Amino acid sequence: MIALLQRVSHASVTVAGATTGQIAAGLLVLLCAERGDSTRQADALLKKLLGYRVFSDAAGKMNLSLNDTRGGLLLVPQFTLAADTNSGTRPSFTPAAPPELGRELFDYFVTEARRLHPTVETGRFGADMQVALTNDGPVTFWLQVSP
Repeated sequence: MIALLQRVSHASVTVAGATTGQIAAGLLVLLCAERGDSTRQADALLKKLLGYRVFSDAAGKMNLSLNDTRGGLLLVPQFTLAADTNSGTRPSFTPAAPPELGRELFDYFVTEARRLHPTVETGRFGADMQVALTNDGPVTFWLQVSP
């Protein structure tokens, strides 16, 4: 599984003019399941994501995690993160999980995140979404857990 984390001061997702999720300070996470992924990869990625130290402590060092700050978590499904861009000028999405598995793993990830963290919002799987954010820093990290 792949997660693109962006530390934000606020972020939101809109589908067909209606807001489906919004957070104040926290993490906007674009999330992608790859072929061969299972709940094992989802669990490992969620654990890493919640404990990843991307927020500043009193000394200005990145020593605090989302678990420490209790900030918002906005999860947005984005299969294009798995694109193979090694040849030609059109990406191949063969590395991405099939839609049914992608949805299953995204829903599982959201359920587990809500069990472990107080503020979890989401985009909508398979929808045309508009994502608005203010990247704080900017701070962006790519996390990947392989099958």
